[in-house]
Amino acid sequence: MTNTTVLGVDIGGSGIKGAPVDLATGALLVPRYRIPTPRRSTPDKVAGVVAKVAKHFDWHGPIGCTFPAVIKAGVAHTAANVDESWIGTDVDAVLSAATGCPVTVMNDADAAGLAEMRWGAGRGPVGVTILVTLGTGIGSALFVNDRLVPNTELGHLVIRGKDAETRASANARQDHNFSWRAWASRVDEFLLYLERLFSPDLFIVGGGVSEKADRFMPLLTAKATVVPASMGNDAGIAGAALGARSDKPVG
Repeated sequence: MTNTTVLGVDIGGSGIKGAPVDLATGALLVPRYRIPTPRRSTPDKVAGVVAKVAKHFDWHGPIGCTFPAVIKAGVAHTAANVDESWIGTDVDAVLSAATGCPVTVMNDADAAGLAEMRWGAGRGPVGVTILVTLGTGIGSALFVNDRLVPNTELGHLVIRGKDAETRASANARQDHNFSWRAWASRVDEFLLYLERLFSPDLFIVGGGVSEKADRFMPLLTAKATVVPASMGNDAGIAGAALGARSDKPVG
């Protein structure tokens, strides 16, 4: 592999998947390799799986990893869908030791945002862009003139006395059997709240539900442009790889 190629690894609550990424295009150079996340997702067990992913590709260079947590200087300050023993752990150091490679870890939504801004729906516009991923919860990534403001966790903003993600995530739609119109009104309320706080120029909506954008996006009323994410399931892997570059566009 060349120095324009980095192994990207996406660590999630149900699976850990990775592939070498061409940093010129964001494309995965070979099919993703996926291993289920260990049932008890402790640091040693997750690190062992990441090492297996690296070994699968016979990888010896830099690795970028997503992680479902607030990450500051490589250390996890929260833990979502992974064992709480990760809190306070130097994730960079643990994964570097397990793989024998230099590993850079970043928040999973931030990684997806980097990919969308470099190769996907966020290319071109200059200003304030907010990516929201609507899935089990709500992830977010905030960019100002293409510079990432990390670890925003906007899905935890309180709306009507509850975390926004308990009302407007894709899981909330399924759990409460909301119609698309009823759920869209909740997503709209969330986006309008973000609009009042940040005055964004662009919203990018990610998560699997973005594949059905025509069912709910026409019902949204935000003044900012709202578009579906375009990188799909590759966003986390590609963004993690980009995040491992020393010249990554991170504020």
